[in-house]
Amino acid sequence: MKLRTVRVREFQSVWDSNPFEIDKITCLVGKNEAGKTALLQALYRLNPIDESDGKFDVVDDYPRSEVEDYQQDIEGKKRQPAVVVEATFQLEEPELKAIFAEYGDDVLERPEVEVKKGYSRDQSGSSQLLVSVPIVESTVVRNLVAKFELPEALAAVAAKEGTLEGLSRCLTEAQKKQDQAFAEAQAAANQLQDEAAKASAMEEAKALMESEKAKALSARLLELRSYASLGQHIWDSVLKPVFPKFLYFDEYYQLKGQDNIQALKARMDKHSLEPHDHPLLGLIDLARLDLNTLVAPQSTQELKNKLQGASNHLSSEILRYWSQNRHLRINFDVRGALPGDPRGMTSGMNIWGEVYDTKHEVSTLLGKRSAGFVWFFSFLAWYSKVKKEDSPLVLLLDEPGLSLHGRAQHDLVQYFELEVATNPKHQLIYTTHSPFMVDPQHFERVRIVQDKGIDADNPLPRQEDGTKVFTDVLDAGTDSLFPLQGALGYDIYQTLFIGPNSLIVEGVSDLLYLQTVSGILESLGRVGLDSRWTITPVGGSDKVPTFVALIGSQRNLNVATLVDVQKGDQQTIENLYRKKLLKKTHVRTFADFTGKTESDIEDMFDEAFYVDLVNREFANSLAAELKAGDLTSCSPRILIKVEDYLTRRPLKSGARFSHYRPARFFAENAPTLVVPEATLNRFELAFTEVNALLA
Repeated sequence: MKLRTVRVREFQSVWDSNPFEIDKITCLVGKNEAGKTALLQALYRLNPIDESDGKFDVVDDYPRSEVEDYQQDIEGKKRQPAVVVEATFQLEEPELKAIFAEYGDDVLERPEVEVKKGYSRDQSGSSQLLVSVPIVESTVVRNLVAKFELPEALAAVAAKEGTLEGLSRCLTEAQKKQDQAFAEAQAAANQLQDEAAKASAMEEAKALMESEKAKALSARLLELRSYASLGQHIWDSVLKPVFPKFLYFDEYYQLKGQDNIQALKARMDKHSLEPHDHPLLGLIDLARLDLNTLVAPQSTQELKNKLQGASNHLSSEILRYWSQNRHLRINFDVRGALPGDPRGMTSGMNIWGEVYDTKHEVSTLLGKRSAGFVWFFSFLAWYSKVKKEDSPLVLLLDEPGLSLHGRAQHDLVQYFELEVATNPKHQLIYTTHSPFMVDPQHFERVRIVQDKGIDADNPLPRQEDGTKVFTDVLDAGTDSLFPLQGALGYDIYQTLFIGPNSLIVEGVSDLLYLQTVSGILESLGRVGLDSRWTITPVGGSDKVPTFVALIGSQRNLNVATLVDVQKGDQQTIENLYRKKLLKKTHVRTFADFTGKTESDIEDMFDEAFYVDLVNREFANSLAAELKAGDLTSCSPRILIKVEDYLTRRPLKSGARFSHYRPARFFAENAPTLVVPEATLNRFELAFTEVNALLA
């Protein structure tokens, strides 16, 4: 069985969540107080791993604003108890085979079962589980009749019945008639004097008896009628054993890192484990240790060997998912308690979990590491034990990895993909408002959680109020979309502008010029910019160092620059290699190819050619055609010369000069332009030297 749809109503902040689909992994995204936790808690109570957590309580759980009205309506019998969570589960091949083997093919209207739970109580006082299996009863009747091979005449009549009740009635009546006919035939036979004739008559009477298969069918129907319905019987006999348990994990399930072994065993025996016990037991189980052996080892050497083996195993299994610090090892120690040990650990044997930092040569108690590390380690230990149980599970994680660094959150999402998504018996639903917990490769898994009421100045109509779940981003507000925007932006940054070889330039105009001139050179059989370079515009010279620092820190990236240079930039450019952000050979400027002390990419063009680009692009705005002799500024940079001229003779109608527009004109009209040979030579030299930097 796989969870496919969920709907939550009349629970805490939720009036009606709307039905929403569940995938193998489902991410509920929304801002704080949107109601994400309420959705998980409602779903957890459908079939919690701890059955005592399965009750819905009106006083605690019904929306506070109207709980008194609800209770009065229930007492006055004006309404039925509310259904809080309604879930649809898709039946899989093993369940379908079991049902079809018993009742024949096509007995289900749909391959699914609907399960509901709310404030109604069963006879034991627990929240009542309501199950609906979509049975096609008429098909069940036909299949049962065929399976039990009734006499032809009776089968024809029985198969016309549309319900099991009708089939039972038909068989009962047939049985009565048959019994009566047999009694009459038997009585008539007894009247015969001739023994041979009597024997023959008795044989004929026996032939009138109903077939044994009809009797078996009657017995089967009697058994089915003992259940409330055939659907309930199918649930109890086939589906309930594979009904997934729900496991809820939040910050309360975090390792302390040490415990008294005898006390831990006592809690296990009494089934009264504390939340922090679960990940510790998972850790002990993953380490392949046995509590009984730890309490009474046969020898010190045996105990040391077991603990060392456990430490090695844990370090390789768990820390491979932790990219924040590769110099850590997990160590276990078991010692007799001492008077100065923590409370509850002053007698018997204690188990201690430590993290040893091989870089700094220091050990720290597991529970004393950073909050992010403790959460990550606790979850991995807990889930490792869950996986071994090999049972159908729906994992509910509330704000997982909230205290983790963005890179570690990404590690956690990858762990979900590697460990949970590949487990055929497990599903995962988690909440977040962090962009790093949203997998940009799987936006189809995202459900947006929003409560418009918390932002509204006036009360909203009931149908609009409370926590809602959306799949369509057009229905969501800006705050709710922020994690998706962040994830999408990061993904675009990673895929569109970042590659194994990234060439950093200042702006989009640089990108247009480089791509266009490269195309011209290649069409002439000359050297263009190698296609392995990803040109990455960063939006200005002041952003180059920051961007280089950001992407240069990523492994296996080859980064180079080809940027403008002017007075005041020299120190910034030199710092790119002096601070070891880039190799000196990978820091290139356009001045390296123009022979000037200052240069923009526009200075790679012959001056007359660039002036012609400006005239053509701004033909309707220039007061008069621009001539090279009009550029009287002493600056070596053509852009400064043009801007100086336009301050004296401004463009018409308030138009403003933008260095992007000549670049766009050049890219759009390159086939009709004759680029000077000197310009092509400068660009070809630049491309040749930059291509030599390819990894």
